[in-house]
Amino acid sequence: MTIESIAKKQFITQGKKVVEIELQAIHSLIERIADEFSLACEILLRCVQSKGRIVVIGMGKSGHIGRKIAATLSSTGSPSFFVHPGEASHGDMGMITENDTVLAISNSGETEEILTILPLIKRLGVPLITLTGNKRSTLAKCAQANVDVSVEKEACALGLAPTSSTTATLVMGDALAISLLDARGFSSEDFALSHPGGKLGRRLLLKIDDIMHTGKNIPVVSHHATVKEALIEMTRCSLGMTAVVDDNCVQIGLFTDGDLRRALDRSINIHTSSIKEVMTIGGKVIEKGMLAAEALRIMETHKINGLFVVDKQKKILGALNMHDLLRAGVL
Repeated sequence: MTIESIAKKQFITQGKKVVEIELQAIHSLIERIADEFSLACEILLRCVQSKGRIVVIGMGKSGHIGRKIAATLSSTGSPSFFVHPGEASHGDMGMITENDTVLAISNSGETEEILTILPLIKRLGVPLITLTGNKRSTLAKCAQANVDVSVEKEACALGLAPTSSTTATLVMGDALAISLLDARGFSSEDFALSHPGGKLGRRLLLKIDDIMHTGKNIPVVSHHATVKEALIEMTRCSLGMTAVVDDNCVQIGLFTDGDLRRALDRSINIHTSSIKEVMTIGGKVIEKGMLAAEALRIMETHKINGLFVVDKQKKILGALNMHDLLRAGVL
């Protein structure tokens, strides 16, 4: 066996061992989701409902986890930010107001930088929630609610590098954030408002009004038109379809690439045949103000590539196709 193959086997074995240890650490958290966890959620919920912020503090690796927890809380509708405890004792305590709640993270529960600012937190009179690996620690005893995130052992072979403990803390932070999300009735649209720049925001917030073709860019022909005239209109707007309207400009049908292929199979004369002979009567339409994601769902459900936007009287207001949704990032 080569050195490379031995090394590969060791890497795989060690990697699996780390995952198994951390899985066990996460699994052990389930029994901790009890009274203290519920109390922590109640305190945090009151804070958010009273327009306060959740101030997360932590040192070292706990600080890194704290930043992630603060970000998750904020993105799920519970305003939160991270404060470095070392900086807090040098002016950043001014960021904490009487309506806020402090969420302190420390595996040992004896982190010096956090203990230093405990008297200041108490003086402000703000609630203190802690995530610690030692429920008998100074920090845990000072908290209104201490959530136990202790682990049996770290995944680090030396038992030194924070591994299982930080993973457990992060998962418990997620549990707090999502429990608050559920209690507040936070919706997918609320989530999108916190993420307007991403694909999720575009899917949940973008409306067809923002991307549909309007005015002269809407392909429309009269029901008196020939198939040739309809084909020219389709080509002009490059949407693969054209609306067909009556004498009052009310949409009565549409003509698509698919209708053209079916018409050619019937060997019709495109120069003389009326569009009424080959058009799809009625056809699927949508109303202004609909979410682009909903328009996509309709297209996928009905296996069509385009839609016309109409008002209550079935007069054409706009048009869009699958390519418009793709360019807008909805797909």
